[in-house]
Amino acid sequence: MEHAQDVDDYIARFSDQTQILLRNLRQIIKNAAPESEEVISYQMPAYKLNGILVYFAGYKNHIGFYPGASGVEAFKTELTSYKCSKGTIQFALDQPIPENLVIRIVHHRIIENSVKAKKRTKQRP
Repeated sequence: MEHAQDVDDYIARFSDQTQILLRNLRQIIKNAAPESEEVISYQMPAYKLNGILVYFAGYKNHIGFYPGASGVEAFKTELTSYKCSKGTIQFALDQPIPENLVIRIVHHRIIENSVKAKKRTKQRP
């Protein structure tokens, strides 16, 4: 299969039900990080602001949300009802996207990336 040209193309490749969830997640992320740049990275939609904030991807049985290990760890007590791994959260296709939680995770990642960017700037002579 040919790689997606952009996020619209990526989302269009899924079933109607999955497309609705992917569009919803996309809008939540864009609203939470309006200054972020939307890109395709590793063949998935990704959002960049001082580095990658989050990725997401559609699958047959779930939506994958990838805030990195720190994003999962920071919210682990709130993620107990979701299947998670080190840097991944899975949202079931038969459940709404947890908007408030996604917003808070994205904001957490914005702060993390901002802190890292400031440290890099200070290290330069």
